[in-house]
Amino acid sequence: MTDNSKVSGFLSRGGAWVVVQSILMTAVIVLGAIFHGDWTRLPMIVAGAVLFVAGGYIGIAGLNVLGRSRTPYPKPREGSELVKRGIYAQVRHPLYTSVMLASLGWSLVWQSSPAFIAALVLIPFFHAKARCEERWLRKMFSGYADYERRVARFIPRFRRPPKPV
Repeated sequence: MTDNSKVSGFLSRGGAWVVVQSILMTAVIVLGAIFHGDWTRLPMIVAGAVLFVAGGYIGIAGLNVLGRSRTPYPKPREGSELVKRGIYAQVRHPLYTSVMLASLGWSLVWQSSPAFIAALVLIPFFHAKARCEERWLRKMFSGYADYERRVARFIPRFRRPPKPV
């Protein structure tokens, strides 16, 4: 395989999204550690820790369910299945949700305004990446459009159970 075909394959699977995501996530981590606050605001630290742990939990739940369908790229693997069980019954993109929550939590724990800004940039980034990924998913899986209508992208929809008749 030539270098050009490797680059082309990387880009065709959505590799540019992976690169930008890696840069943003690294920015959140590094900016938090370098430009941190004085750790005197305990409520902010606690809120950040809760978000960070929640993000970790959601991410682990998503990874456990994906199995062989997992890929770092937004373009699904050939032969993968449309996962709709576990955390994927609540949100379509739990791994993106995980990174957003953990990044916001990290910035709050460190009390870092620059890290918080970088974490906020992840929100529109993941909306755009999810839209791109969902175009591929609709092409690959005939049931994706129905799944998309029923399940929220990042934050679960809490509905009241129907009243008994």
